Amino acid sequence: MFQKITLLALVITFVSCQKKETVEKDKIKKADWLIGNWENTSPDGILSENWQKLNDSTFSAASYFIKGKDTLHFETIVLAQLGETLTYKATVKGQNDEKPVFFPSTAASEKQLIFENAKHDYPQKITYTKGANNTLTAEISGKLDGKLTTERFIMTKK
Repeated sequence: MFQKITLLALVITFVSCQKKETVEKDKIKKADWLIGNWENTSPDGILSENWQKLNDSTFSAASYFIKGKDTLHFETIVLAQLGETLTYKATVKGQNDEKPVFFPSTAASEKQLIFENAKHDYPQKITYTKGANNTLTAEISGKLDGKLTTERFIMTKK
């Protein structure tokens, strides 16, 4: 009888661990709504983010701001699930010696993704929120020159 109970406990433990591991590996699926081309046109210029799925654990994007014929800002982004952690990795042209800055996820749902890196100069927090009518709000925030600052960019899917 003892052997049967032990075997049953081991089977239950094994099945429980398998389910948890599968759930933890699927965090990036909560970001599927990012895939596509997003754009905001204003008198200041055109902001675009173009997201694509590279594989089951990695998305990539190019983000750029163009005014007239000048590219004022360009960055590459990699969103990857590394183990149980969803990580946003941004490389901005002309900043940080072209080295990426990592922002681990602090919250992820089907409508919002939040990434934070308290040690980064600015921003320390990056938030993506899925809105109605194919809109997306990208928000960067944190302390800039000792002052709390927030910048919001509302984009529409193209």
